[in-house]
Amino acid sequence: MKKTYKIEVDCANCASKMEDAAKKTEGVRDAVVNFMTLKMKVEFEDGADADAVMADVLKSCRKIEPDCEIFF
Repeated sequence: MKKTYKIEVDCANCASKMEDAAKKTEGVRDAVVNFMTLKMKVEFEDGADADAVMADVLKSCRKIEPDCEIFF
């Protein structure tokens, strides 16, 4: 399953770090962050609970960029 989320992040470097953090999160098959459109596309592993996985993604991203936001 693939979903697109609106994000709020201050710089392209932080967006890249958010992408890396999302990719390392359990339940995520792949993730792409586009800083220009402020969107994160996430492909989930089969059977993953998207809301629970995204909560973990947000926690990981906030370790990198404390004031970032993912709207889900």
